[in-house]
Amino acid sequence: MPHPSSPHLSSHPRIGRRSFLGLLGAGATTLAVGGTAPSWAADPLPRPVVTGDAALARLMAGNARWAEGKPEARDPMAGRDARARAQYPIAAIISCADSRIAPELAFDQGPGEVFVVRLAGNFANDDGIASLEYAVAVLGVPLVMVLGHSGCGAVSATIDVIRNGTILPGHLPGLIDAMRPGIEPVVLSSATGRPAADLLADATIGNVRHTLSTLADATPVLSQAIADTRVKAVGGVYDIATGKVTLV
Repeated sequence: MPHPSSPHLSSHPRIGRRSFLGLLGAGATTLAVGGTAPSWAADPLPRPVVTGDAALARLMAGNARWAEGKPEARDPMAGRDARARAQYPIAAIISCADSRIAPELAFDQGPGEVFVVRLAGNFANDDGIASLEYAVAVLGVPLVMVLGHSGCGAVSATIDVIRNGTILPGHLPGLIDAMRPGIEPVVLSSATGRPAADLLADATIGNVRHTLSTLADATPVLSQAIADTRVKAVGGVYDIATGKVTLV
């Protein structure tokens, strides 16, 4: 059965870009004072109160079920009416676009329970940060997670560029440039002859932590929410072979 605190997807009024930016700023101020979303985004259903710690505990409990092969039985039809009126995600997750990792499944959550931003390499660009700002300032998520994974091709490609000067086609160099700050220090400090799998694992963690640092410095919405501890920010790595998420 769907969790009682998550009746879900919303249909807010359409507004122009300028209005949204102004209201987003107002939303950040409102959240700072009262922990609620701006009035224009008022929910048609009561908003459940979930702390960042509680949200994280719920995700990790769901991941334990997933890793054990015992996910909760859910009726996909249940809760559709509620989700059509509002969304109450308990967390916002920035995840890699890799087809082998789906955060909703990895944490055994139903529709509307996690707000997911995905792109190869799970780094934070302007669009991803803006999406998370919406999740924090308007939807009121109490938890932001950066989720990397084992065997990440984007991390592996970045290591190859740093070590061997490989030239990649198309728009891929831009992706590498975004990931390099979190990965290059790991590569340069790695001992010669170190197993490639170990280097990849450490570089994946370095990339997750750098993305977390980027979010913490993203002014004014995310930086303020994280600094004020209204939003908990954590990093994790999903092991494709076991299904387990390890916090890093």
